[in-house]
Amino acid sequence: ALTGLMNIQNNGEDKYRLQKKSLMFELNIGPNEDRIALHFNPRFNAKGNINTIVCNSFEAGRWCEEKREKTFPFYYYFFFYTIFNLFFVVTLPCDSTIHFPNRFGAEKYSVMTFKGDALIRSIEIK
Repeated sequence: ALTGLMNIQNNGEDKYRLQKKSLMFELNIGPNEDRIALHFNPRFNAKGNINTIVCNSFEAGRWCEEKREKTFPFYYYFFFYTIFNLFFVVTLPCDSTIHFPNRFGAEKYSVMTFKGDALIRSIEIK
């Protein structure tokens, strides 16, 4: 289960590395694959969006109200890190943060999935 803090780092820095031709990627965290508490989806050029971060939740077979961020500090071959707590806080490379509600209210999640055009070097869960 994922509890408390998750920090993705590489040599004290970030652990996701974007591939050169990356269009988008998504990180999903939830109690199972049918319920997603956090859908974190940076889109370089995908689904009609350019340089947009989309956050959302998925429950009962449908997406909830999405949150879109205009701040887009990701670059090709740029490392970044993500921190999740009891409510989700995503820290971006420019040190700005995205706060997203823990709509399910759980303190533990057992599933984390990753899809898309980025490479994960490692994950550290504290």
